[in-house]
Amino acid sequence: MTSESQEPVTPGPAPQPAAPRPGRRSFLRGLAGGIAGGVVAGGAAGAAAGYHGRTTPADPAAVADEAALTGRLNAVPFHGTYQAGILPAPSRATAVVSFSATAQHKRELTDLFQTVTDRARFLTAGGTPPPVGIDGPPSDSGVLGPTVVPDGLTVTFGVGSTLFDDRYGLAALRPVHLTPMKSFPNDDLDPAQSDGDLIVQLSAGNTDTVLHALRDITKNTRGGMQANWRIDGFTSPARPAGTVPRNLMGFMDGVANPAVTSASQMDSLVWVDPAASGEPGWTAGGSYLVVRLIRMLVEFWDRVDIEEQETMIGRRRGTGCPLDGTSLDAIPDYANDPTGDVIPLTAHMRLANPRTAQTASSVLLRRAYNYDRGLDQVGDLDQGLIFTCFQQDIKRQFEAVQTRLIGEPLVDYISPFGGGYFLALPGVTGPGDYYGRTLLA
Repeated sequence: MTSESQEPVTPGPAPQPAAPRPGRRSFLRGLAGGIAGGVVAGGAAGAAAGYHGRTTPADPAAVADEAALTGRLNAVPFHGTYQAGILPAPSRATAVVSFSATAQHKRELTDLFQTVTDRARFLTAGGTPPPVGIDGPPSDSGVLGPTVVPDGLTVTFGVGSTLFDDRYGLAALRPVHLTPMKSFPNDDLDPAQSDGDLIVQLSAGNTDTVLHALRDITKNTRGGMQANWRIDGFTSPARPAGTVPRNLMGFMDGVANPAVTSASQMDSLVWVDPAASGEPGWTAGGSYLVVRLIRMLVEFWDRVDIEEQETMIGRRRGTGCPLDGTSLDAIPDYANDPTGDVIPLTAHMRLANPRTAQTASSVLLRRAYNYDRGLDQVGDLDQGLIFTCFQQDIKRQFEAVQTRLIGEPLVDYISPFGGGYFLALPGVTGPGDYYGRTLLA
């Protein structure tokens, strides 16, 4: 459940031309018409230019406010070979939402995917929503004001195994490793909070941006997909300093991921490669996404001696250092600790990543958010982790890691209850492309 580094993202490959799109949104005609475009980027870009054109120095509080506004104006490029939300470190706010596809046939499913693309393209760029007639409803909720600011928003869109039943004629195109989520010992999976035809993850710098995007997408896809389950999450500032946030067990979360700046590591661990794996050709540029919802039994955890907590995890709670190291970036030396005298053989980090030649191919790109859903029905705190990870092969990576974790001491303090397996679609390569075009063509 804990992880291991969060790296800066290198620019992706230049967008490639794509085939033209078929006819538009038959099931949404009259609802989304005129909304898809907006004045993309104009409002946000103009605001940014005007704001930074100020020449009079401000007081420190105003400077801090300016920095915050600058962050809200940042747009993550939408077009590329891969979806933009996969490689970056977690944003401050997220929502993970599972949907059932309610489109009546493949043409309507195509319209749905095109609509999600249009909305994601606009929302991630920002701009001024178009005006509407006197008697029409507003084209935007107004949650972000008259101009939509991008705020670092990313939209990650994926498909689940149930989309490949007999409704849309896609059965022969199901990705090889895409199945309903496997239940492991000590899991308590709730079907009402598991799996789905489609998955959307919205991540941004602030909660209002995420909620605005969610309302926009659900409004414009009504009739094409219906939400099944949803969970909202957040990451905290790194404390006391640095780049690694903490989870709600108090430990730094995300210390030793593969380097997203290494194209070779991403090619071997994250991106699906049909030529090497026998996957359907349309999956090239996609990545398997696992969502695992993990409740933390925090009332019990908070009563555990800190040294016992650290031996269960394998790291110091205060500094994040491995128990045999003196810096956050230190690599644990398991070879010199074969019997687990320093870092127990049952420590979470040691089981998850034993750092052997045999387990190197099971490393995955881990992204995690905290959640807080208030109280449960008996008055206990409902807090925990939205574990998400991206990989090339669920069986070789996530399931191999999770199998090693069966029976670890930490299972007494956590209860996985939902999530699912999905295939994050290939990226949208340009203005003429859309999510899933190569699947639906």
